[in-house]
Amino acid sequence: MAGLLGLSRVIDRINEFIGKWVAWAILAAILVSAVNATIRKMFNMSSNAWLELQWYLFGAAFMLAAAYTLKQNEHIRIDIVYGMWSRRVQHWIDLIGHVFFLMPFALLMFFYFIPYVSLSFRSGEVSTNAGGLILWPAKAILLVGFLLLALQGISEIIKKIAVMTGRMEDPNPFVSAHQAAEQEGEALAGEIR
Repeated sequence: MAGLLGLSRVIDRINEFIGKWVAWAILAAILVSAVNATIRKMFNMSSNAWLELQWYLFGAAFMLAAAYTLKQNEHIRIDIVYGMWSRRVQHWIDLIGHVFFLMPFALLMFFYFIPYVSLSFRSGEVSTNAGGLILWPAKAILLVGFLLLALQGISEIIKKIAVMTGRMEDPNPFVSAHQAAEQEGEALAGEIR
């Protein structure tokens, strides 16, 4: 299990690094959008490439941060139902969800995107919009995003089993929305004093 936990730590570090750095893509998308809007309004000119670049940057931020979001345990779930169960049942729900839903989906998407990206790259596929960008980089972002998500899924499965067998502390103890609000209120009250 020590070797698997080591693998999990490596995957976590990679996705942590990528997740933090890809946040800059959002700033870049905002700047591209602002520059494009300013040029369009001031000089009455624009380019589809600028619009598509915004989409590429936003898509990169979304796809490449998905694994980081999973690592941080910030993915969407129904906390009202999830919070009703004991932490042990929550671990089982997470483990079953990762093994039977996340992993098959992420791996299926990864393997389906390989020929999709490859064909786009080989053909030099370009946007159908006049002055648009080449498409294979955007498609490659999808491929890499699902690869990172699958790797993070493996890491989460390893950690979940280690937590359930008592080999490590829970890295993401469950905090209900009510408890989170209380903690935030206490922190704000402490700052005011």
